[in-house]
Amino acid sequence: MKLPIIAYGDPVLKKVCTPIEQTYPDLKQLISNMFETMYNAHGVGLAAPQVGLPIRLFIVDTGADEGDKNKFKKVFINAEILEETGEPWAFNEGCLSIPDIREDVMRKPNIRIKYYDEHWELNEEEVSGMPARVIQHEYDHIEGKLFTDTLSLLRKTMLKSKLDAISKGNVKADYKMRFPKQSKKR
Repeated sequence: MKLPIIAYGDPVLKKVCTPIEQTYPDLKQLISNMFETMYNAHGVGLAAPQVGLPIRLFIVDTGADEGDKNKFKKVFINAEILEETGEPWAFNEGCLSIPDIREDVMRKPNIRIKYYDEHWELNEEEVSGMPARVIQHEYDHIEGKLFTDTLSLLRKTMLKSKLDAISKGNVKADYKMRFPKQSKKR
């Protein structure tokens, strides 16, 4: 089932998320729904707060197709980034919760992360390059941070009217969204 993606301005996107237990209700179905939602929106990552749930869960799939040797598809439950290393590099990032806005964000190229996968197996691994960047972006979501939080005050000021428009639903997205400040009158 495709879930609505929560738009910029909703308080759930600014919450530090809570860990979940193996007994979390319908977790397998939630993960399946999140992948379906992410693919429908043409994303490479999706965090639970983006579908309205303040829990420490996110998914990543950076592969273009099944034959892609760089395919990186994983589920991260109760993740903790243990280390970020390397020379920070800029990349133009976007976010499904903030359609039509992309900005350069500096991130380190290597991470060491500990997490449970969808089978509740504990993993600790090192990840580099684009998968590391996507993980850091989604990890920020479960920490209550958005990529716009990394921007300079001047850049945020310049984007304010666009961000306000998104929170009111004045944006076109080719996927279902829920807007925090959208007028209920129609």
